[in-house]
Amino acid sequence: MPESKVTLNLAISVGEALLKNGGEIYRVQETVSRILEAYGIEDYHVFVITNGIFATVYEQREDAGSMVRYVPIGEVNLKRVAEINQLSREICEKKCSIPEAFERLEQCRNSSSAGNLALVFACGVGSAGFCYLLGGRPYDSMVSFFLGVFLEIFLILAAKYHASRFIMNILGSALVTAGSLTLFVAGAGILSDKVIIGGIIPLVPGVALTTAIRDLFNGDYLSGSIRLIDALLTGMCIAIGVGGVIKIFQMLGGGAFLL
Repeated sequence: MPESKVTLNLAISVGEALLKNGGEIYRVQETVSRILEAYGIEDYHVFVITNGIFATVYEQREDAGSMVRYVPIGEVNLKRVAEINQLSREICEKKCSIPEAFERLEQCRNSSSAGNLALVFACGVGSAGFCYLLGGRPYDSMVSFFLGVFLEIFLILAAKYHASRFIMNILGSALVTAGSLTLFVAGAGILSDKVIIGGIIPLVPGVALTTAIRDLFNGDYLSGSIRLIDALLTGMCIAIGVGGVIKIFQMLGGGAFLL
């Protein structure tokens, strides 16, 4: 394979890893361009959208090359984004040969995320913290903590069966709401609205929404719109889960149930 195509493959692979783990569009496009330039390729064109990368090199020559990569929207992993950014900096500083860069990239792809126990605990703490910040009492925060733990366990188990992300968001928010309202009806004395808000915070697409706005401000209107629609649909699924359970409780209580 010509060296130009190997270089293009490396640049696209780095960009794909960045995009898959939540990197912004402008960052991915700049990274791919800088890697190509670092290995001596100046005649190139790169186009990146939320779920795809298109690139060509030496369009007017016999050794021209082009590549297209489809990149499904995945979960955000800022640890891997930071590692890949560091790799791209070392490539630009000419500290990595192409074989070394491929090896480092594979290490970045396989770098371990936080363990399930850490994720469960962090989800509980996040739920409790937001419940308190939004007006809940320490007692409400404690309830939110356990609901957050239960939610993360559900999400981990659902992910093993490759459940639809939309279904996971609907069911996850419904379970948190049902747990909160059950305790409220049982006379636990909680502020159910604060507990529900704290419990569903881990589902809220904050990073996706922020990234969408940044992409729009950078002029990447197509990518920004895709991410924005994804964030809005996620928010809609959460609203369906919460609203559906509240409506069921109202029906069971003869319409007299209020938060």
